[in-house]
Amino acid sequence: MERLVKGDQVIVVAGKDRGKTGEVTVRGVNGKFVVQGLNLVKKHTKPNPQMGAAGGIVEKEMPIDGSNLALVNPATGKADKVGFKVLEDGRKVRFFKSNGEVVGA
Repeated sequence: MERLVKGDQVIVVAGKDRGKTGEVTVRGVNGKFVVQGLNLVKKHTKPNPQMGAAGGIVEKEMPIDGSNLALVNPATGKADKVGFKVLEDGRKVRFFKSNGEVVGA
């Protein structure tokens, strides 16, 4: 089980987008995540008539390292640390360390 998963609301704690929040859309390799609307870069693309793609400058979301992201606690609206515990029924779940509330419950 991972600390962050697709669909989580996260806040950026370091980097050019520090303080902004968004939703994790893609979990990449080596602990990198793509967050909706954050870490935008301008990519220059060549036209490709065979694929019907026009050339120009395109804004694209790039991956952010997981160490620069923190899960947002909906109760407080702030960044929070995440822990893991096993419930009585045997399920392993994530929980917020500040208030002990289970994530996504």
